[in-house]
Amino acid sequence: MLPRVVVAPEFALAVCGFTLAGIALGTLSGLVPGLHANNVALLLAAGAAAAPGPPTLVACAMLAAGVVHTFLDVVPALALGVPDPAMAASALPGHRLVVEGRGEEALRLSALGSVLAVALAVPLAVPITMAMTRLYPVVTANLSLVLGGIALAMVLTEPTWPRRAGATLAVGASAALGLLTLDLAVSGPLGGSTLMPLFAGLFGVPVLLDAMGGAGVPEQDDARLALSRRSVAGLGGVGTLSGAAVGYLPGVSSAVAATLALTAVPGRYGARGFVVATSGVNTANTVFALFALFALGTPRTGVLVAVDDTVSAPSLTLSVLAVAGAALAGFVLVGALGPAYLRFVGDLDPTRLSVAVLALLCVFAFLFAGGVGVGLLVAAGVVGLLPPRLGVKRAHLMGVLVGPLAL
Repeated sequence: MLPRVVVAPEFALAVCGFTLAGIALGTLSGLVPGLHANNVALLLAAGAAAAPGPPTLVACAMLAAGVVHTFLDVVPALALGVPDPAMAASALPGHRLVVEGRGEEALRLSALGSVLAVALAVPLAVPITMAMTRLYPVVTANLSLVLGGIALAMVLTEPTWPRRAGATLAVGASAALGLLTLDLAVSGPLGGSTLMPLFAGLFGVPVLLDAMGGAGVPEQDDARLALSRRSVAGLGGVGTLSGAAVGYLPGVSSAVAATLALTAVPGRYGARGFVVATSGVNTANTVFALFALFALGTPRTGVLVAVDDTVSAPSLTLSVLAVAGAALAGFVLVGALGPAYLRFVGDLDPTRLSVAVLALLCVFAFLFAGGVGVGLLVAAGVVGLLPPRLGVKRAHLMGVLVGPLAL
């Protein structure tokens, strides 16, 4: 159980104020295409020292920003990089729904997956953390085997041997990229991190290139769900439990965890099931990683690294309250802002939009890693083109982290 705390009304108002400030920051960052949560964490860490207020409250703002970002980053992900309908089969699951005119439904599914994950992860975090505290020494002692097993399991999710060969190539190429670049000493105006250009290149650049010359965002139908409430709840539970793996195991992404988890559920859920489960994993990860920080002393996300650097002993109760409040706000904001974002992007020329976003990614790559970052963005973009050309899942590109960590 969480420890009981009694706070003065003035302090409670201050907690709410800092949490609301974090929600506003997370909203802005989540709607900016190409801005990964870890890069947001670098910005938060850089500004934490200058923030007016005690470190505990600054930590609440940082956590709220990180949670809201995980809700809203689906909006530009769905709206940008939508391919021509003829290429929909090779697109990301969420993009396929947008091409079918079901983008608003995808937004609702993502928001439901995320908010269910928070509701389920908070009570589950205590027993799972207790179990992982016992298992963690064994996992870390055999991390190479664990991550190797996960990579093999991902390859085996492909239905045919030719596609499994393609998946192996994607894993190997991305792992080689990670081994060559992750430890590079880089410096940019906003810090020094190779993660931004690598992730933007692997997962953003190929989608934008494929969208050039496409039809853009078509007119969307209503937001009624094609899945039953029971199915959404079940998929949210799958995403939540998978989020525990992401929260405790380095190198395991939301897409990897969701892909593996969905092999255990019926295939009829298709793209909708992937959207719910991935969103659930992405947000549940924040909760489980928070408890992992307190239990194991190891921050598992960029935001928690920034929190750990800002305050040596954050309050678990206040942190959970900030996460819960941010989750409710994120749920509302997706529904309020997402449809308008889709309509706005739908009125723009897809080729010009793709070029503009590619230019923005180059700017971000320079800001976070200098000229080397722009080169990494291009190199990662070339590797990122492999999965759609080979007909395999883009999640195999997480070899960029799994490979170096396993070796």
